[in-house]
Amino acid sequence: MGDIPVRVLSVGTALPGPPIDTAALAERFGMDHLWRQWVDTFIGTRTRHLAVDLTSGERRQDLAGLGELAAAQALDRAGVSAAEIDVVVLGTATPDTLMPATVNVIADRLRIDGVPTFQLQSGCSGAVQTFDVAAALLATGRYRTALVIGGDVIAKHYDVKADLAALPPDEVVNYVLFGDGAGAAVLGTGDHPRAPVVRSVLTRLSGLDRAPGQILRWYGLADRGSAEAPASEDYKAIERLVPVLAEEVVEELLDDLGWERDRVDYLLPPQLSVTMTGKIAERLDLSSAKEISCVGETGNNGNALLFFQLDRLLSEMTAPSRAIAVAVESSKWIKAGLALECDR
Repeated sequence: MGDIPVRVLSVGTALPGPPIDTAALAERFGMDHLWRQWVDTFIGTRTRHLAVDLTSGERRQDLAGLGELAAAQALDRAGVSAAEIDVVVLGTATPDTLMPATVNVIADRLRIDGVPTFQLQSGCSGAVQTFDVAAALLATGRYRTALVIGGDVIAKHYDVKADLAALPPDEVVNYVLFGDGAGAAVLGTGDHPRAPVVRSVLTRLSGLDRAPGQILRWYGLADRGSAEAPASEDYKAIERLVPVLAEEVVEELLDDLGWERDRVDYLLPPQLSVTMTGKIAERLDLSSAKEISCVGETGNNGNALLFFQLDRLLSEMTAPSRAIAVAVESSKWIKAGLALECDR
C-alpha cells in the first residue's frame, strides 16, 4: 500500500429494528411451509433486519441515520473526534437521495466539515472501494485519519402488499435474501501498533460483455408507472460467477503479497447467503483460515456486510495474523478484496 502504513483503528455497525426470521416473513406474505423449506435449504439466512415496517410499509430508518450511528460508534471506539477526520468515503447502492449525497448528510450530522467527501455508487464491492480510496489518500501523507462507511437500505423497494406467490423467483428471492444496515471504520496512519495494517486493496471491474446479474432501478416522475420491477436478479448467473471471481481475488492478493495459502489465518468470504457463502469458502481452499461470516443473522445488507465481518475480526485478531476479505458486486461484476495483517 506504500511506505506509510494505513491501519484499521476501529469498526462500528448499525442495524434497523429487531431481527425478522423467515417464519415471520412467511406469515406476513402468506407463504406456505414449502416456501420456508426452500429458503432454509437454498438461502440459509435465518434472520434479517429491515428499515421498513412490514405491516404498514412505513420507513423506520434511512441510510443516513444508520450510517451516522455506525460512524459514531467507530469514532468512539477509536477515541477519535469528528474534528480529527480528514476525509470521508461512503460506499452504497441505495443512497437516500440522488442529491444531496448521503455521505454529506452523514458528515453534517457528525459535525464533520471542511474535508473531502466521496460517495461511491456500487453494490457489495463498494465497502472495499471505500478502503481503496481512503487508504490511497492516507498513503500520500496529506491526511492522517479517514472515516469509511458502507451500507444499504434495500427494503425501501419492497411492496409489503405484494403477493409473493404470484411473483417470479428473481423477485421473490429479494424478500428473503436481503437486509438493511450500515457499518463504518476509522483508518489512520499514526502510531497505532496494535491495529491491523491494510496490506493490499483490490478492486477490478470484470463486466466486459457480461450481462448485469442484478438491476436496481431508480424511478423518476417520467417512469414511475413503469411495469419493471424495482429490483431483479439473475441469481443463476450470480451463483455461477461469484465463486469464480472470488477465487480470482484471492489468487491475485496472495500473488501480490507473496503470502502462502496456509499462512492466512482469517477468511472473510462474500456474503450473498449462508448457502452460497459456504460453497464459495470451500472453493477458495484456505483450509487453515477461520471463516468470519455474519449473513445468517444480518441478511445480505450489501455494503454493510464487510464492516460486520471486520467487527467480528477485530475482536479476536492478534499479532501475528493475516486476514483476507473478498466481495463481489454482481450488477456489472466488480471483484474486490482486502488484505489485513496484525504485525506487532
